[in-house]
Amino acid sequence: QVQLVESGGGLVQPGGSLRLSCVTSIKITSLNAVGWYRQAPGKERELVASIGSISGVTGYSDPVKGRFTISRDNAKNTVYLQMNSLKPEDTAVYYCNARQIRGWSQATYDYWGQGTRVTVSS
Repeated sequence: QVQLVESGGGLVQPGGSLRLSCVTSIKITSLNAVGWYRQAPGKERELVASIGSISGVTGYSDPVKGRFTISRDNAKNTVYLQMNSLKPEDTAVYYCNARQIRGWSQATYDYWGQGTRVTVSS
């Protein structure tokens, strides 16, 4: 079992910045990937950004490309999401996700944090 603890959410004005952190209970390199998802009220949870645990390859959804940056600090078992130029439509609960693929069957295991709320409003 992998535990994830997010922090860094809060209230920010449009155009502002926040940095979210996700601390994992195991070495990041023991995971296949770590991602950030978000869920706005009345909407489906959506993938925002992800990073390969070994490769470091990153990916972003179109709405956040150029504004958000995902990074990792393997020594601290922490993945960050730097969010700049925030917009009201970025308001959501942000969740950290860790994925493992293991075993002969290549079964996929997904772990989730409790979420951290981000509100962008003037």
